[in-house]
Amino acid sequence: MDLGLRGRNALVGGASAGLGRASAERLASEGCRLVLWSRGGEALDRAADEIRHNYSTQVVTVAGDAADPSTAGKVAAEALRALGQIDIVVLNAGGPPPSDATRTDPDEWRRSFQLLAVTPIELTTLLLPGMRERGWGRVVSILSSGIRAPISELVYSGACRSALAAFLKTISIEVMADGVTVNGVLPGRLATARVQSLDRGRAERSGRKPEEITAEFQKAIPAGRYGEPDELAAYVTWLCSDLARYQTGTFVPIDGGSFRALP
Repeated sequence: MDLGLRGRNALVGGASAGLGRASAERLASEGCRLVLWSRGGEALDRAADEIRHNYSTQVVTVAGDAADPSTAGKVAAEALRALGQIDIVVLNAGGPPPSDATRTDPDEWRRSFQLLAVTPIELTTLLLPGMRERGWGRVVSILSSGIRAPISELVYSGACRSALAAFLKTISIEVMADGVTVNGVLPGRLATARVQSLDRGRAERSGRKPEEITAEFQKAIPAGRYGEPDELAAYVTWLCSDLARYQTGTFVPIDGGSFRALP
């Protein structure tokens, strides 16, 4: 199936590992040129080298911390300088630390809101005009199931990503007539380093083994397992495609059936 993405330019956040890396690989497999960004380092360079080798496509990297207020402007400028235009933006960043929801810290709120709301909102705002002028664009945000069913120890993540989701839903209405769609995916428990870290943290707090925590979560998932990053990346790529041109303003769980309520 041709998704109509060959020759498109995509900017992917948090692309050094996990869900961002998987999404970048899927887009590369469909013929997209890529700008990958994250905090940088060997993992980002390695991801770029491997994607170039595996898919024979142009890959540029930009180092930037989404918790830094200057990062959105820097990433947008360098992406446009490298590829000339950006057609697809995949918004993705690592999550803040777990916290007791009744004992949060004002400084961490400020950092988390910059990381998960202000930076992606600014980045989207900077790149939307070009998409609208050309009559084609895709914005896809990798959010969290916590915006539908809050997770107590992930209070920073749930609240700040909810603000981003409200922004995305609002702009989706305004830009659809210009050929730009705006959607999100809500990962459940997927087999990423982030989820492994959360499982280890819960194990340490409860005096149990990490494998016991993982088994408990897996038992509660109708699919009976954690998802694979590529299973989410496949849907992200679909949302970026021409075939999804009539879908906008949606936030779809990719969670093995864990979300039990009606939408």
